[in-house]
Amino acid sequence: STCHSSRRCDPCAKRAAKMVEMTAKALKEITKELKQYSTPSLNDKLYLHFKGWKKIETCISEYTGVRALWLEGNGLHALENLDKMAELRCLYVQQNLLSSFEGLEHNLALDAINACNNSINTISHLNHLPELHTLQLAHNRLEKATDLEHLKLCPSISVLDIQNNKIDDPAIVDVLAAMPDLHVLQLQGNPVTRKIQ
Repeated sequence: STCHSSRRCDPCAKRAAKMVEMTAKALKEITKELKQYSTPSLNDKLYLHFKGWKKIETCISEYTGVRALWLEGNGLHALENLDKMAELRCLYVQQNLLSSFEGLEHNLALDAINACNNSINTISHLNHLPELHTLQLAHNRLEKATDLEHLKLCPSISVLDIQNNKIDDPAIVDVLAAMPDLHVLQLQGNPVTRKIQ
């Protein structure tokens, strides 16, 4: 029902606030519903997609054994509180509001990141990830070769998806050529494809 008086709106506002706040109780309810372990550190997968969360709260740091983390379709602006997930291999953060990869300093085992459909306009903060092989950045805000320059410092990347950005700078060829293990490149949907052969 629709709230009409301010008194009746207070509980509605509280319910709405609870829906977008990640709590330890919410995480335990999700793992219980999916018949996962009740001890957070025993779970190797964490399915937290489409919850409407705006922030990754500290309560997530209890899940130290997570190897695959789904945070797709939330309202996240930053990657934070993931430092205790040393075993994290796959990170799915597509369809959020991310503008940076800051916050992954301790996730050295990361092999794959899906950050499609975000607001990333410059690639950075990835060169410390020696196992990173797959980077998906379709539908972001990349435009110039300088936005991708950081990839030269990420020699382990073999699969790169940067399709449907706004890349219009033919100098990206030099950046891509400097990536020694690059085997799969998805570049379609960028204006630059009409300028290079």
